[in-house]
Amino acid sequence: MTDGIAFGARHVGAAELAGLIARHAGALDAAGVRPGGTVALLLRNDIAFPVLSLAIARLGATALPINWHLRPDEVDYLLADSGAAHLIGHADLLAPLGPAAGGPARFALATPPEIAAAYGIEAPPVPPASDWQRRVDAAAAWDGPARPAPPTMLYTSGTTGRPKGVCRPPLDAAGLQRVAASMAHVFGTRPGMRTLAVAPMYHGAPNAMALSTLRGGGALVILPRFDAEATLEAIDAHRITHVFMVPTMFVRLLRLPAAVRACFRLDSLERVVHGAAPCAPEVKRAMIDWLGERIVDYYGATELGPITSVTASEWLQRPGTLGRAVPGARIAIYDASGQRLPAGVAGEIYAVNDNYPDFTYHNLPAHRAEVGRDGLVTCGDVGHLDADGYLFLGDRRRDMIISGGVNIYPAEVEAALALMPGVADSAVFGIPDAEFGEAVCAHVQPLPGAALDAAAVRAFLRERIAGYKVPRQVEIAATLPREESGKIIKRKLRAPYWPAP
Repeated sequence: MTDGIAFGARHVGAAELAGLIARHAGALDAAGVRPGGTVALLLRNDIAFPVLSLAIARLGATALPINWHLRPDEVDYLLADSGAAHLIGHADLLAPLGPAAGGPARFALATPPEIAAAYGIEAPPVPPASDWQRRVDAAAAWDGPARPAPPTMLYTSGTTGRPKGVCRPPLDAAGLQRVAASMAHVFGTRPGMRTLAVAPMYHGAPNAMALSTLRGGGALVILPRFDAEATLEAIDAHRITHVFMVPTMFVRLLRLPAAVRACFRLDSLERVVHGAAPCAPEVKRAMIDWLGERIVDYYGATELGPITSVTASEWLQRPGTLGRAVPGARIAIYDASGQRLPAGVAGEIYAVNDNYPDFTYHNLPAHRAEVGRDGLVTCGDVGHLDADGYLFLGDRRRDMIISGGVNIYPAEVEAALALMPGVADSAVFGIPDAEFGEAVCAHVQPLPGAALDAAAVRAFLRERIAGYKVPRQVEIAATLPREESGKIIKRKLRAPYWPAP
């Protein structure tokens, strides 16, 4: 395969892809999608995901990818808040939403057999009245000019409150070039790249990489879900050059026997970008030992775009850093009173990438002003810059635990836990405490076959962090709730401890 999209046994070449996008755009137009409108997508990784995203953009409308792990009431909130007039999803994901009365027009796509097999689900039939493929087959291909389209709308997945939709205006040619330059610096995007999509495309970075690949005439290979050995097999078979992963995927790759990993050629790889969650130091070092300079990490956010990037060699010189500001980005650290802090002092991170147009929060213009300072924006992260401008991340301000008036950052405790033999992963958060207001709680997932108990965990931590940071409560859990990306869903762990918001 030299271009287009591959998914399972299916391959859509560049010429066929252009026609497919045009037919979907025609069906969208016939369904009433107009410039400035919003079309929600409730899809797993599939050919339809990027095709619909590009078709929606061609009509000057906004694509709204929805995390399909959300509960029906959470999906309903996003649909209502965004004002989406149309929702297109895989049939099995639409079924739990219930009656469609009063909401957007719903259209269903058949759940592909590859997805049904990967997730062990039974694909339900598609109701004829809402069959999106029938509409595509019957529609005339859209032959009008491509309209200026705003970027994909993404909702932030905050730990408190409702998620917020991040909106940007349409980009002109010069703006598109500036954004592409930032993408190229961090993600290594280039014309003709061959990208493997294993992370869910409802997330910002995997979505942007997939669409950049197709817009640049490259090849996009999609796996229905992440599988370590299948990922290496795809890299080898399709001569993949670029892939975005999260640290959990690294862990699963490293668990493969060395003899299995040695079976696959990985010399085509140019860049393996990781982000979305902290990466344990020993995992990062093991990946660098394996793949070297191809491992690139970055710091960014839905609101900000990419802000920093760090190569493997830079990280080895400064373990834990997320790198320095990319061209066009600015970073500053402030204390709670709004004073700018010097190098080495931790505070709230404010940043901006001037290559990206300014944003607003959908329906929340006042909140946009609240997160700004001196032309910079904060997403609530805490960290510091060293003397050479390298950024080190601490924690989310809103995740901070205040126990007896003392600030405790869960990321510091989780980093210490990552060093404990037998620990696969952990989630640290605050729980109610009658005396101190909040107490530290840790849910710890052991490696297969490892025997851990709460007393051993606390004893290990007492040798590495201050006593007041050691969790008062430790729960050993065989698994931790995760999104498909591998990110731990802390709100599900917090919920039983906090009976009211």
